[in-house]
Amino acid sequence: MATARLNTILFDLDGTLLPLEQKQFMHGYFNLFEKCCVELGYDGSSALSALQFGLKAMLANDGTMTNKERFDQTFEHMTGIPVSEFNARLASFYEKDFHQLKAASKPSPLAPGLVSMVRSKGYDVVLATTPLFPWQGTYARLGWANLDPSLFSLITTYEDFSYAKPHVGYYQEILKSRSVKAEQCLMIGNDVGEDMIAQQLGMQVYLVTDCLINEQQDSLDSYRKGSLSDLLRFCEELPLCN
Repeated sequence: MATARLNTILFDLDGTLLPLEQKQFMHGYFNLFEKCCVELGYDGSSALSALQFGLKAMLANDGTMTNKERFDQTFEHMTGIPVSEFNARLASFYEKDFHQLKAASKPSPLAPGLVSMVRSKGYDVVLATTPLFPWQGTYARLGWANLDPSLFSLITTYEDFSYAKPHVGYYQEILKSRSVKAEQCLMIGNDVGEDMIAQQLGMQVYLVTDCLINEQQDSLDSYRKGSLSDLLRFCEELPLCN
C-alpha cells in the first residue's frame, strides 16, 4: 500500500513560532484582564475567577458547542453578566491592553522565513494554536511573531473550534476542515503533551525544544526534535509538494 504523501504542515504558535515565557504571559494576561474589568465597572475578582473557570471549561469541551459558546456559558453563569454586553465592552482589550503581553515573548527572526519557505514548496500551512482565545488575541500574537495571517490557510480560534489541546478531537477538526488524512500531516510544536499527541492519529510530529514543555517528563526518544534552527534545516530538505 502506498504511503500518503505529506502535504500539510501544522504549526503551534506559543513557544514554537513565537518563543514565549508561558508563566509570565498567563500571569500578565490575568492581571490585565482583571484590571480592564475593574475599569469597565465590573467586579474584577469575580470576572477573573469566571475567566479561569471558562478556560477550564474550554479545555474540557466535548465538541457539542464551540469553545466560545462554552466559555460564554460558563462566564455568564458565574458572573450574571450578559455575555453579549460583556464581549462588546471588552472588545478593545485585545486591540490595546493585550499587546502589553508582547514583553513575555522573544520573536524569532527565523519564524517568518520558515513559514514562507514551506508555503513556497506547496505545503498547506495551518496555525494549530490551541483555540482558547478570540481571533483578535490570536492575530495579535501572530503580529508579535512578525507573521502575516495570510500565510495560513487555517487559524484555529475559539469561535470555530469545539475542542482544545490535548484532545485528539481538536486535531480531527483540523483534518476535517482541510479535508486531509492524518498521514498527510506534520504537526510541529513545543509541548509534548499538547502537540505530540497528534502522533496518535497518525500524524508525523516535530518537537521544537527551544521552549520545551514536558510536564509529565515523558521520554522524547520517539520524536523527531531540535531547535527552531534545526527545524528550518529539516524543512529546507522537505521535497516540493505538488
